[in-house]
Amino acid sequence: MLASRIARTQRRHRRVRRRIQGTAQRPRLAVFRSNNHIYAQVIDDGARNTLAAASSLDKDLRQDLPGLGANCQASQAVGKLVAERALAQGIRSVVFDRGGNLYHGRVKALADAARDAGLIF
Repeated sequence: MLASRIARTQRRHRRVRRRIQGTAQRPRLAVFRSNNHIYAQVIDDGARNTLAAASSLDKDLRQDLPGLGANCQASQAVGKLVAERALAQGIRSVVFDRGGNLYHGRVKALADAARDAGLIF
């Protein structure tokens, strides 16, 4: 059962990445969700460069987050932080890459917080 769930996630991830490509004008906002934390990166795929990143492990967020970073509150904080860092780099518009995750729960909370902080996607 576990292997099939991982296989389904990987298949979804490959399907999403076939269609999504980050450019210098519109980089990719990639989300990785583990059991304990959530990570977000703004990536320019053409230059193979990470422009901005944030995670629930950041020292800026660890003091404010109760417990682990595996809840919607932590995802909202990470979404807001990655959006602030992207806007500081001059990036306003991104392409959202949910990876193999469903657009639900923590991934949706991160995306909504990034939109509220000023990113356009």
